[in-house]
Amino acid sequence: MKLGLIAMSGVRIENAALMARGLTLPGFVERSRVIASLPSLALLTLAGLTPEEVDLAYVEVPSLALVGGLPGEFDAVAISSYTAQIKDAYRLADRYRRAGTTVILGGLHVSARPEEAARHADAVLVGEAETLWPRLVRDLQQGLLRPVYDGRAESFDLAEAPMPRFDLLDVASYNRLTVQTQRGCPLSCAFCASSIRIAPRFKTKPVDKVIAEIRRIKSIWPDPFIELADDNTFASKAHGRRLAAALAKENVRWFTETDISVADDEDLLSMIRDAGCAQLLIGFEASDRQALDGLETKANWKAERADTYLDAIGRIQQKGISVNGCFVLGLDGQDAGSFERVATFVRESGLAEVQVTLATPFPGTPLYDQLAREGRLLAPDAWERSTLFDATFTPKGMTVAELESRFSDLIATLYSDEAVRMRQAGFRRQMRQAKGTGRS
Repeated sequence: MKLGLIAMSGVRIENAALMARGLTLPGFVERSRVIASLPSLALLTLAGLTPEEVDLAYVEVPSLALVGGLPGEFDAVAISSYTAQIKDAYRLADRYRRAGTTVILGGLHVSARPEEAARHADAVLVGEAETLWPRLVRDLQQGLLRPVYDGRAESFDLAEAPMPRFDLLDVASYNRLTVQTQRGCPLSCAFCASSIRIAPRFKTKPVDKVIAEIRRIKSIWPDPFIELADDNTFASKAHGRRLAAALAKENVRWFTETDISVADDEDLLSMIRDAGCAQLLIGFEASDRQALDGLETKANWKAERADTYLDAIGRIQQKGISVNGCFVLGLDGQDAGSFERVATFVRESGLAEVQVTLATPFPGTPLYDQLAREGRLLAPDAWERSTLFDATFTPKGMTVAELESRFSDLIATLYSDEAVRMRQAGFRRQMRQAKGTGRS
């Protein structure tokens, strides 16, 4: 049996004006290229669970418009996509089925909307796929494929995680490869559509397994750059210390996402720096407490930390670790003045890099459910607009037109040549000052 693992990849924006204006700016382009070039770790992990007798191929489809026919001939395909490209995934699935190919669909969007996906597939995977994949492949080989494989009642133990099939990749096509060290997040932000939606219980992968994966990558790419595909790598400080100590012996550069509490532990920051961390991406979400109030469904942790943001950024960057600060615009606690407040905060904080997105109600999130109840969704199933850069609902503190125009202006301000140069120069200055005072 020949099985194709098809990853829908790339960055999508529907707003033509923003595309023309924003995507020519250097800081914006760089992060977009990084995101577009990441392989699907989920599919590579499933490949690691697939019996050797199955003939596997990994294929990326950045845009369906670039594919004339079918990207490969297979007996069966497993297609994974994010929400903004799910309609393209469905169209590709329909093409395969018309050609007689068995289609399996999975991923976060499919887990949130299994009935929708089932119209385009012979089988859908719901929940953590590792618990379901071996059973599905056996059924596929025996001609007994079921329409739904639902693992929501099961929880996968990351101690049993397989080795991803990095060997299926052409590593020359990527600027970084991904490794997962944990899944889920203790925080529960209403808009978050990461693995917390399929693995609500926070769990960590044994460090020796993480290191084994990194060494497997090094066997095919001697000097790799690693992105940790985590929701919140250092949420557990004990696991974070074990991880940093092990990474320090591997001589790799890496990047990850975490929350601001990492700044509270100076010893851990030193360990992270010494372990080769180039950058931490941190979701600040907003620059003032009012906008953060009520953002989480279980607590109000970020709102309570808002006054510490500036000091925390300084402590991290003085260690020589750059911070990529993430901000979300269009939240209910924000108004038209929030855009300028974010720009001011970025300047005053000395952030090395910044990422801004629009609040986006992804299916399966509390934010989507809230906005649907309130009748504020512009089009409930316009998934192609779930790009993080397109307006998808009516905000409370401004009109949709204001949201779009001010967001476009903010992108132009933050990603201009001058702004990017100033952030880079400011970070270098922070490091020099830290060395001079012995604080690094």
